[in-house]
Amino acid sequence: MKWRAPRSGPSLTLAFLNQLGTRYLPFADAASDSLPLGRLLRLALFQVTVGMALTLLVGTLNRVMIVEFGVAALVVSSMIALPLLMAPFRALVGFRSDVYRSAFGWRRVPFLWFGTLLQFGGFAIMPFALLVLGEGTAPFWLGSMGAALAFFLVGAGAHTVQTAGLALATDLARPEQRPRVVALLYLFLLVGMILAGVVYALMLRDFSPLRLVQVIQGAALVTVALNGIALWKQEARDQVRAAQPAESIRFREAWRAYIEGGRATRLLVALALGAVGFSMQEVLLEPFGGEMLGMGVAGTSFLTALTALGAIVAFAISARRLERGGDPHRLAAMGALTGIGAFVLILLAGVMVAPLALQGGAVLIGMGGGLFLVGTLTAAMNLQVQECNGLAMGAWGAVQATAMGVAVILGGIIRDGATFLAASGRLGPGFEGAGAGYMIVFQLEILALFLAMAVLGPMVAQGRTVPAGQERSRFGLAELPG
Repeated sequence: MKWRAPRSGPSLTLAFLNQLGTRYLPFADAASDSLPLGRLLRLALFQVTVGMALTLLVGTLNRVMIVEFGVAALVVSSMIALPLLMAPFRALVGFRSDVYRSAFGWRRVPFLWFGTLLQFGGFAIMPFALLVLGEGTAPFWLGSMGAALAFFLVGAGAHTVQTAGLALATDLARPEQRPRVVALLYLFLLVGMILAGVVYALMLRDFSPLRLVQVIQGAALVTVALNGIALWKQEARDQVRAAQPAESIRFREAWRAYIEGGRATRLLVALALGAVGFSMQEVLLEPFGGEMLGMGVAGTSFLTALTALGAIVAFAISARRLERGGDPHRLAAMGALTGIGAFVLILLAGVMVAPLALQGGAVLIGMGGGLFLVGTLTAAMNLQVQECNGLAMGAWGAVQATAMGVAVILGGIIRDGATFLAASGRLGPGFEGAGAGYMIVFQLEILALFLAMAVLGPMVAQGRTVPAGQERSRFGLAELPG
């Protein structure tokens, strides 16, 4: 139906903006009367700060510490891995936000604020700890402990903010809108990572220790400002809840109730297997292209863009299928199957020395990972109830982050170990040369994705029938830009 502007009346502008937003702005249909688009976009700013922190820790400081400061790669990798120690506790953080009672009746806001303070504290001591570590004028243990504390505080704060923020967004959105809202939040995470990467690159182009201090301190101030804007007047004060005594339920009891019936456990196991299957190659794909296929730096760097392109295609496919009431478990299984095809193509690229096949595999990795992410996230949201949003979001994030971190570490260990064994001839004639380690890792990823599909299988069968009166959650990416 063509849009027609009202002939008269004061609602002319409002009607035009509403229809313009729904028709042309992506995720505009995620808003509602209780959660307007402006308020939703403001809430999504906490994901921008999380993306800023991830880019700084994993990308910018990784290079600065190794190249400019001459810190050993083992020490740097250990620092980066420290935030992973907080990931398994995300479910506990989410549970505590479910049952917390503040003087104003808030549940999520205190956790958002304290998580922000943790991030700020980590950023405040980080540049000086890095300078002490890199210059070598002080004992090595002093700089190492300071840097480790800074990385841990930033990681703990980011995990806390993201868990409480996702739970708050789930509280505010209507059940049928929750997948679209959470999808918008993850889009803002990607935006934050991209913008932060560009800004860090421009500001550190002429590197100096003073400029590094300024950049990190600037990130601390921006984090506090954006998170403050994000949580301002988002959660209403509930005097009734404030007057109630704190709930005596324990985490163990809440967790037992959450996994009762086995569906949540099966979904989390499938999520862990899928995350391992899609993440072991995270630091190996570009070296594989350069070492085995003779690709240049530009060619291997382009693989990241191809993976992102595949993820965008996956979002579009997810939108169409879930908007039509598709089963999220089936969507996740389709993602795992796509990932299997991707790694088969990559294995063929190594055998045939075909860079084009590797590029196609990178696109399929992005597609498969995107489909799997959206499917498992939507399925996890379908399992939760209003009072357990924090536990559900925390469990999903804890399993995903922990499995990804462990998979990245295992990928590097297995590749190096298998390459050493192949060079000594211990793996037999079928695994020889420098590519043996890569091939074994890719095959293990195929196995992990097969296992993920096997775990999801019974849930796909159960999802074919929807009980009467129950409507599937829809993802709602009906209108992507372009």
